[in-house]
Amino acid sequence: MQSANDMKAHSKTYGSFIGMLKWAVPLIALITLLVVILISD
Repeated sequence: MQSANDMKAHSKTYGSFIGMLKWAVPLIALITLLVVILISD
């Protein structure tokens, strides 16, 4: 069983989360913009 204060694992998990968030937010914004444009036509 690993310690609850495992900073290496925490840093790795947080880094991968932030990395995915950097790509997911703009992608979701583009999809939303596309849907809004399609609806407004």
